[in-house]
Amino acid sequence: MRKVVNDKVYDTDKATLVAFDRFGAPGDFSAWYEALYITKKGNYFLYGEGGPRTRYGRIVSSNSMGGGSEIIPLSEEEAFAWLQEHDIDVEVIEKYFGDMLEEA
Repeated sequence: MRKVVNDKVYDTDKATLVAFDRFGAPGDFSAWYEALYITKKGNYFLYGEGGPRTRYGRIVSSNSMGGGSEIIPLSEEEAFAWLQEHDIDVEVIEKYFGDMLEEA
């Protein structure tokens, strides 16, 4: 998917996939998929898609909802938080955010 957001072009085909998470089965109104990407310039963004009962749901008609997709730019801090919230493997977090981690 390609999209212009705040004068920047985000492209899932040209960016590097960092990690992804999903919930539900295809066709489930509550199913969603999110993928965190980093661009060659070091900008993070989230590609997400989901059914009508997710944050990606869209109004199709006056009384009907459908699924949708979106690209959402993220700050470095938001990307770091997304990885932790979605319980992504520690090796992935260390690869991209090792300097932000400390031993317990």
